[in-house]
Amino acid sequence: MEQQRKLAVIVGAGPGLGCALGRRFSKAEMNVAMAARDVARLESLTMECAAIGHGAKAYSCDAGNEKSVEEFFSQVRAEFGEPDVVIYNAGAFVPRGLLETTAEEFERCWRVGCMGGFLVGRAAARSMLERIGRGGRGGTIVFTGATASLRGSAGFHNLAVGKFGLRALAQSMARELQPKGIHVAHVILDGRIRPSSSIEHSAEASDDMLDPSAIAEAYFQLHCQLRSAWTQEMDLRPWVEKF
Repeated sequence: MEQQRKLAVIVGAGPGLGCALGRRFSKAEMNVAMAARDVARLESLTMECAAIGHGAKAYSCDAGNEKSVEEFFSQVRAEFGEPDVVIYNAGAFVPRGLLETTAEEFERCWRVGCMGGFLVGRAAARSMLERIGRGGRGGTIVFTGATASLRGSAGFHNLAVGKFGLRALAQSMARELQPKGIHVAHVILDGRIRPSSSIEHSAEASDDMLDPSAIAEAYFQLHCQLRSAWTQEMDLRPWVEKF
């Protein structure tokens, strides 16, 4: 039986963008499944989303671990059904000079930044294709990129390598899955995201950094696009950002 209410899955949820994404998709009358390694920090957010009147639940998931990702998707499908939109928002970055970077540190950042995207994207595609095979609807998979998706800066190799790979993954997935009915998009966030703890005193003071709620709205609109005009890559930046 097809699920009655649509489902948004957010992997790499936290107090910033992940929080804003959870609120936005919940307000669209969708159930929301949010995953992070530290599930405790998601409890208040899922309670808030559930208070809007829809199902919301926090899950523990290590995005870079295949078993953890598979178990997470299995749990979500058992409780909510197949996802309609899956957002990969996880990332890891340690600013460090090349000579000071250990192999273990480099691999961990790459695993979260790129391997996790593959594991989550593959699991999402499997679920959506199963539903399509039953004559159901397709879905949307969105990957969060960064300025480092396009260029590697000094001291940013730990971030850039994973983000470069994630962008390539999104392109390959889009070319393979789009003809089957799955929308795959990559969003480049070119600029700093405003911290959730910051207190803004005016509209002018608040728009020099990326607003998490505005980003979340852009993600939601990607999901709502008609398949006759799908976006594969979108870049978002504050109006003051140089590029």
